[in-house]
Amino acid sequence: MTRPFPPIDALVAGLAAGQRGAAHEAPMPSRALIGRALTLVESKRPEHRALAEALLEQLPLPATPALRVGITGVPGVGKSTFIDALGIQLTGLGHRVAVLAVDPSSERSGGSILGDKTRMARLAVDPNAFIRPSPTGGTLGGVAARTRESMRVLEGAGFDVILVETVGVGQSETAVRHLTDTFVLLALAGAGDELQGIKRGIMELADIVLVAKADGDNLRPAHRAAAQLRSALRLLHPHADLPGQGGWAPPVLTISALAPSSADSHLPDAWASVLEHRRHLEAGARLQAVRGEQDVHWLWTLVDEHLRMLTRSSPALAALEAEVRRGQTSPVAAAQRLLRDLAPH
Repeated sequence: MTRPFPPIDALVAGLAAGQRGAAHEAPMPSRALIGRALTLVESKRPEHRALAEALLEQLPLPATPALRVGITGVPGVGKSTFIDALGIQLTGLGHRVAVLAVDPSSERSGGSILGDKTRMARLAVDPNAFIRPSPTGGTLGGVAARTRESMRVLEGAGFDVILVETVGVGQSETAVRHLTDTFVLLALAGAGDELQGIKRGIMELADIVLVAKADGDNLRPAHRAAAQLRSALRLLHPHADLPGQGGWAPPVLTISALAPSSADSHLPDAWASVLEHRRHLEAGARLQAVRGEQDVHWLWTLVDEHLRMLTRSSPALAALEAEVRRGQTSPVAAAQRLLRDLAPH
């Protein structure tokens, strides 16, 4: 039996109480309250969707928008380790950090491992941090289906830094670009990542590139890979750093989440690049434009989702699938018939 959710006005009041006031810092909402709100917006049950929409409509946003940072990279590059180290640094500076860690879902069972929280051991117990592992649920692009709604809840609850860790499965990891303001790509020396710079894809979308695990015997290969990536990015963004162009030249840095000191890790340099990109967006109202595009993309995602639900519930769907399976009808003809049946008369 599903545990009932608190009334929407109680959820809204409890979450909004976490927003920082002008003269003092408000206490962070309880983890239980945040968890219930996220469970509500992640739910696929129709009766919960109406409640979730009411929550998102009523929850006020803070005066200063949170920093939304997407973090992607191939499996094994150390995304969770990097986020754990960076998050601890940020909470030490007074930030409230929320992490949405997306895990791949099984195509057979629909389940996922959700192991990212265990790989962020220090951040998981930090009182000024909150980690939410979420399965993709079959959603493409490396993010979960309700990541946007979850970010909205966390921002409304007073988190001023929201980190979105994607699944990390390759060039399809671009959906996070429509969710976050700064897109960080973690690369790995010797894994072919330096060659990605000559491809039009995820490298073209990255705002910041970090070559990870730059320590020990891997230090020199990491610096070599960073140099190659800088050259490749200059080909992708040839005029970005020219005076008067107003563009952004993505920096390439080497980092280590396991270095003995913060200075050796270069994590402060990485975060300084994120802040510099934020200042770049705020100049000339770029941030407002980026957020507007994110909302438009969210609009069409919701429309596509609704249309897909209508299609799945069509009485004619099962018969059309059977005809296509037997070769009696082509997929193109079946799709056209299904769409005609759904169209208003």
